[in-house]
Amino acid sequence: MAAGGSYTIVEYFGGDDGYRCGYCKHEKGNFSHGMWSHTMTVQDYQDLIDRGWRRSGKYVYKPIMNKTCCPQYTIRCHALNFHPSKTHKKTLKRVNKFLSKGEMPAERCDEGHEGEPMNSVHEKGVRPPPEDSLKIDHSEVQDITTSPDTDSTNSTAPTTPREDAAPASAEKTSNVTPKQGKGADPNRPLCRKAKDIRKERRLQKEQQKQQETVSSSPSPAPSKSSSNQPKSLEEFITESLPNDPLHRLEFKRFLCDSPLEAETAPDGPDVGYGSFHQQYWLDGRIVAVGVLDILPFCVSSVYLYYHPDFSPLSLGTYSALREIAFTRQLQQQSPKLAYYYLGFYVYSCPKMRYKGQYRPSDLLCPETYAWVSIERCIPRLEISAYSRLNENAQAGDALALKDLGKALVLHRRTVMPYAAYARKRKGSNDEKEVEQYASLVGQTCAERILLYRA
Repeated sequence: MAAGGSYTIVEYFGGDDGYRCGYCKHEKGNFSHGMWSHTMTVQDYQDLIDRGWRRSGKYVYKPIMNKTCCPQYTIRCHALNFHPSKTHKKTLKRVNKFLSKGEMPAERCDEGHEGEPMNSVHEKGVRPPPEDSLKIDHSEVQDITTSPDTDSTNSTAPTTPREDAAPASAEKTSNVTPKQGKGADPNRPLCRKAKDIRKERRLQKEQQKQQETVSSSPSPAPSKSSSNQPKSLEEFITESLPNDPLHRLEFKRFLCDSPLEAETAPDGPDVGYGSFHQQYWLDGRIVAVGVLDILPFCVSSVYLYYHPDFSPLSLGTYSALREIAFTRQLQQQSPKLAYYYLGFYVYSCPKMRYKGQYRPSDLLCPETYAWVSIERCIPRLEISAYSRLNENAQAGDALALKDLGKALVLHRRTVMPYAAYARKRKGSNDEKEVEQYASLVGQTCAERILLYRA
């Protein structure tokens, strides 16, 4: 439980069914556990990503590493000791040359790294449940009480989740909880990949140029907006999307929705903790937006969305370098905040190996949840896509589930340990599901996070 009494509240969905993998395109090879987070503290999310979880909007998922076709390893970079590679230095030179002289490079200097530092998990096959499948009613996360059976260490009544928070700053995502939607319309087409949308827009622009009868000399830089007025983040997101309300809604849910509760701490960074938008402006217009989570021990990069006219600048690489610098800046204010998380490293997909170029970096062992330097991991991954990275055969999961009865649940607006819930719900058949969930989040998180029970 975070300072101020906020709880993390989740609904668990399991992960028995396979679905299409965005890396190798296997139709039924992608497996992951998932849960919908209605609200989440930054400490809980920090602990979850240190156990291999990751969020897509409010959907939090964990690949089933020994079953999925393309294992995804959590990767972090030691920001304070970071050494840029030749590719990184080349990218910085190109961007600086463009900013100083207006010369747009003919092609990307990191050609082949299409994924950019942060890939849309929607593009890679993660399948969040439609919101109409959620069991919890929003009123049930308000006015929460605690059961007398709850251990004294968890008995502090939480405050109501903040729905009346002040409008977020330009860089910060809104923490206002939206009203529950009706879910996806099965009659509408599925969302397309952002990469395909960019290609289509570039083709349309080329066709328009060919149809123009008046010739003009090409500008070395992308043309400025027809208006000198700065564009808002809302305009930036929606101007590049198809005229499809469902597509726009899903895109905004992924880019803007976050379960993280904004928090501040005496020993934390000045901007506080939570989800933020880091905007990149040029000549009065937003050209890129990075979605970041600032957590107690790291900056976790979620996604980068940029204008396709600037793709030759390799903004994915450039933004990652800027975010590493930002992490170092925050570390001066909060010494424990020293890592930059790049999401997942997928060795079995060559296009995703570029994340390992941000050195020094570590991969998370999928069995012991210990960090292992990437240099020691590569030889093992060359032999097998899935590997126990920890070389200590005797090591285990230090936070493994030991007492299911202490896991907290939310039942009828009341917080109680699972043991008390099981006594009240005699004949309940959800013990295996709750045990699976608690094993995945670990004992510590299981005793803090509220698992919703109908």
